[in-house]
This record gives sequence, structure tokens and C-alpha cells, in this order.
Amino acid sequence: MVAARRTPRPSDKPDKPRPVLVTGFDPFGGDALNPSWLVAQALHRRQIGGHRVVVAQLPTVFGDSLKRLNALLAAHRPALVICLGLAATRAAISLERIAINVNDARIADNAGAQPIDTPVVAGAPAAYFSTLPIKAMQAEMNWAGIPAEVSQTAGTFVCNHVFYGLMHRLATGRGLKGTRGGFIHVPMLPEQGAPSLPLDRMVEGLRIGIRTALALQHDVRLGAGAVD
Repeated sequence: MVAARRTPRPSDKPDKPRPVLVTGFDPFGGDALNPSWLVAQALHRRQIGGHRVVVAQLPTVFGDSLKRLNALLAAHRPALVICLGLAATRAAISLERIAINVNDARIADNAGAQPIDTPVVAGAPAAYFSTLPIKAMQAEMNWAGIPAEVSQTAGTFVCNHVFYGLMHRLATGRGLKGTRGGFIHVPMLPEQGAPSLPLDRMVEGLRIGIRTALALQHDVRLGAGAVD
């Protein structure tokens, strides 16, 4: 007698891969556009490494940027989070290594706030390291001919504010088990001045970086330090 085929229960179905969340900022400092948001937009709804990319814009505002990010983390429960920002003096895609617990704004944010020597999160650790495989990501981008570097500082403006807030949330928050994340700075576009990098090359670099991060749980051992 042939056994009856059991109807699969909902719990038997394979879990749908969690998305990759990519964020960019709105324009700030008088600029008409922010390349970080243009790169993020170009990645929206792409399938990379079996995961769907979802993107969102963060305000260049202390406090509000983290409220928005925390809401996105709760809504999407992503497998990977990459926050993008603009570094106008850099010529390469900069994979940030460390976020520090300080706000020290040289200029005002888009809401007019200019905090000086305040913590991102009071009473929290002094710093967090990125949980992205930044050296492997750099190597893969470089192999594809895209300028990329490991950066030892994300500054002390809203970019670092978001980077630190993200890493603190991943280290302490519920419902985000296994989520990894970090921050990447991108250069200006050629039409904004120099140094710069064309948009299509930045988008391709981030695609390669996301693919690499999804494939590797641990980083490779490569020299990418700084002398000063």
C-alpha cells in the first residue's frame, strides 16, 4: 500500500531569504544631490546573492536619522545592512572599520543642530567595529577595477552618528539575530567636482560588496591599515 503524501504545513516551507537594507542620505551642506542616495536608489529591488535589496533615504539630521533607521530595521529584519554616506574629499569607495560614540559637528545638520562632544548613545561603549567583511569587499572591488579602501574613521558628523547607532542596535537589539552591518562612504560624482567616481562604477562596487558580504561570514586577512 502506498503511503498517503503528507500535505506540507506552513512551517515546512523554506524560509524566505531576509532582505538586504541599503540606506543613503538626503542632500546636505548646500548640495543639490547626494551620491549616496543615488547609489542606493540604483540598487533598489535588485536580487544579489539570493536576497532582495530594499533601500530607504535617511535625513541628514542627528537623532531623526536613527529613528528612521530603527524603524526600517524593525520593519524589514534584514540579513545585511549597509548605510551609505558622502565623503567629498575621498576618491575611492571607503569601507568604514570603526564607529565611535561621539557627535562633534563641524557644520549644522539639515535641522540646524550642531552637537559638540555629545555621545551618540549615553553610557554605551566607546566604539563598535563593522561586522561586514570589509577587507574581502575591498579586495573584490579592487579586482574589478573599482577604487576601494578601508577607512579608519567615519568622521564625527551624521554618518558616524548613523554608523554607531546601527552597530549599537545590532549589538543590543532584539529580533535582529544574525544581522550584520556597517557603513560605506562614497565619493562625489564627476559633475560635483573632484575627487570623484562615476555613478555606474559606484553602483557596481556596491553590488560586488554586497555579494561578497553575503557570501562570507568572516573577513580575510589582508593588510589595509593606515600609517597616519
